[in-house]
Amino acid sequence: MHFTLYSRSYCHLCQDMLDALLLLQPPGKPFTVDVIDIDASPDASLLARFDELVPVLFGDLAQPELCHYFLDEAAVRRCLV
Repeated sequence: MHFTLYSRSYCHLCQDMLDALLLLQPPGKPFTVDVIDIDASPDASLLARFDELVPVLFGDLAQPELCHYFLDEAAVRRCLV
């Protein structure tokens, strides 16, 4: 499983979401997380899209977001099944 977290480097909610996500990693079934800083990204559309929503977590970029602001543990667990 792979997750994408759109965040900001100075955002405590972003760090909280990443920490909570990593705690859900099942033993023997590691997942990966790309953390993308929307302020440092060369893709200006990310800032326009996620500016006031960070942190925003996706399990599959072709699907709707799993959650923003706070981790939705149930949504993440559904992805991990």
